[in-house]
Amino acid sequence: MFKFKQKDSEFFDLFVESAQYFYQGALMMDEVMLDYSKAADKVKEVVDLEHAADAVNDKIIDKLNLTFITPIDREDIYALANGLDDGVDNLQGTLQRIVMYRTGKAMSGAVTLTKLLIESTEEIIRAFSLLKNIRKNQAQILEATHKIGRLESEGDRVYRHEVAYLFDKEKDPIELIKWKDILENLENTLDHCEKIADMLRGVVMKYA
Repeated sequence: MFKFKQKDSEFFDLFVESAQYFYQGALMMDEVMLDYSKAADKVKEVVDLEHAADAVNDKIIDKLNLTFITPIDREDIYALANGLDDGVDNLQGTLQRIVMYRTGKAMSGAVTLTKLLIESTEEIIRAFSLLKNIRKNQAQILEATHKIGRLESEGDRVYRHEVAYLFDKEKDPIELIKWKDILENLENTLDHCEKIADMLRGVVMKYA
């Protein structure tokens, strides 16, 4: 049976939980970037993290199917939930590449991109934590999304610099291919953070 609740905060609580998994994945990535010896163990941990994030996403979708009146549009709930889940998937894929490629010590640009991911996912948590009261928290939510945009722009700059460095300095084509792929995946994950921020801005425009 459908539930007829005018206001339902559980969606927002689940969003925050999912955002926290995205953040935890970024922290795992940072540990590996700073100490490659942790890579194999962190891949096992990120698989468990991805399963937990999937379970939260399933809860959101199941709840969406059983709720007649939702606090924000159904398509927005669906898009935000899947966006957060996809972020964890992106990090899992990048960590798995690091292990498969046996990269060893990380290049400095990859470390920098990971730090930007940590900051971006912190802002994602912040924005989702404020979403329960969109009108009251409009300015703070938009501030968080704009900061994510700035971090993504910085990530673009770092990515371009590091890829140029690889083609200029790296003489081993295998190493070049490995690190170009990892840098690209990290930059794509930052792009994904901005896509989530864009979705949040759209929600604010509708309801604030």
